[in-house]
Amino acid sequence: MSAERAAVVYARLPADRGVHWLKDAFLMLSRARLQWLMLLLFYYIVLGVIDVIPLLGQIAAPILKPLFAVGFLAAAWSQERGGKPRLAQLFSGFRSNVWALLPLGVVLLVGITLAIMGTAMIDDGKLLDVLSGKTRFDETVLADEQVQAAMLFAALCALPVMLALWFAPALVVFQDCSAWQALGTSLRAALANWRPIAVYGLMVFFCGGVVPGIILAVVALIAPSSLAFPLAVVVLMPYMALFVAALHISDYVSYREIFHHGETVGPTEVGPASNL
Repeated sequence: MSAERAAVVYARLPADRGVHWLKDAFLMLSRARLQWLMLLLFYYIVLGVIDVIPLLGQIAAPILKPLFAVGFLAAAWSQERGGKPRLAQLFSGFRSNVWALLPLGVVLLVGITLAIMGTAMIDDGKLLDVLSGKTRFDETVLADEQVQAAMLFAALCALPVMLALWFAPALVVFQDCSAWQALGTSLRAALANWRPIAVYGLMVFFCGGVVPGIILAVVALIAPSSLAFPLAVVVLMPYMALFVAALHISDYVSYREIFHHGETVGPTEVGPASNL
């Protein structure tokens, strides 16, 4: 049976594993903090350069994201085997399975675009006006019940796309899946593991939303109003950089636990990603 037709096996995990995905990601980050932060900074610099290209930039950036995602996967894969993340690994996706990864970016672009465009049916285009810059985003817009409903509608529409893309880049490079097989397998595995994914989502919300909110509140209480904003930026920027880096690492941690559950690794292990 060919690799294309062979079913990819995945595990069904208990809900509490969602906590461990983020915990293990932070643990990996702590062992190579500088290298991960440099890789993350390099990634956003490259994305920024792409994004400023007239006309093509805003289209190319989401299409290329799965290729860059492979860079973080490769860095985590090598660290797990005794190596360290390297800047050159960011471009690993451009050297392996490119033609299977590019369709993933197209799915991301089309899926998110349709989800956002669809909000016009809910709020008569108010959210689209904000995103296009025609309307200023402020508290009045955010308090609008139609806009809130449109944001929820967009999130629900985008959810299947995000689940289909969650493990897809890893399945392409580590299991040699085609784009469509990777998307289907990722979606099925994500639905089968909705409990740990839901817990993971709550943890991400807590660490990425609640904790920064608490920090901002504390800074506002103890700092003079003239210093509150710059102090909050100084405190939050390092935290958010570490948090975002951990999110990228957690993509690999969750993939490995679901699709290689119970497997052991070592520095000499050779696999499909050994050439990344």
